[in-house]
Amino acid sequence: MNFLDMLRNAERQNGSMLCVGLDPEPARFPATLRGDVSKIYDFCAAIVDATADLVSAFKPQIAYFAAHRAEDQLERLMAHMRRAAPGVSVILDAKRGDIGSTAEQYAREAFERYGADAVTLSPFMGFDSIQPYLKYHGKGAFLLCRTSNPGGDDFQNQRLASVAGEPLLYEHIAQLAQGPWNLNGQLGLVVGATYPAEIERVRALAPTLPLLIPGVGAQGGDAMATVRAGWRDNGPIIVNSSRAILYASSAADFVQAARQEALKTRDLLQAARP
Repeated sequence: MNFLDMLRNAERQNGSMLCVGLDPEPARFPATLRGDVSKIYDFCAAIVDATADLVSAFKPQIAYFAAHRAEDQLERLMAHMRRAAPGVSVILDAKRGDIGSTAEQYAREAFERYGADAVTLSPFMGFDSIQPYLKYHGKGAFLLCRTSNPGGDDFQNQRLASVAGEPLLYEHIAQLAQGPWNLNGQLGLVVGATYPAEIERVRALAPTLPLLIPGVGAQGGDAMATVRAGWRDNGPIIVNSSRAILYASSAADFVQAARQEALKTRDLLQAARP
């Protein structure tokens, strides 16, 4: 089963467009685990177990593991997700962007070492920085397109005078991803929930691509506006929430609190579908 099939199946089975982002910060763990970097796996695995039937995807952010020398815990977590949620897609949030043999190694890291179903990438260096990932048939690659951070305007919202019609950079990325770059139907786009008008524009340019949409929850994105702008019958969306779910409680009930927050967010997203 390829990445898109997994995504659609999980969306139907769990009635969900929700993605739980796994961004572990030991300093924010509940009291019994707080500050203990050796407990990163335990914390994340507990969140996975509590939400596996409520999501269409999980998204571990590799920097939160690597910063604590916890790559081995990430490997264990990836294996655990395969066992606990075999039908749920796992997107490795790595935002890699390099060319040639280096890109090949990053692709190997994502898909062979960690066994991810998809990975996030920066398209700034062009198609040859994306191509090595597309050699892994059935895997997905989400290209940064219109990100939720304020600094995204520095480049993404600039016009390209050298391209016919002078599109904004993020519009050009959407057109490339929907068209000539999407050789095997493996590409998706990252579009921030804080810009619903841009989500709608990206959806118009890329009507069938899956959209990974961070920024709901702690970052303040409007869940209902996000769904209305991006969801289509033939164009799935994956709406990510991380901190609002992971740290719904700092007490011993953190697992139950995470589940309740995920359930609330899932139902809010589903209610917004046209």
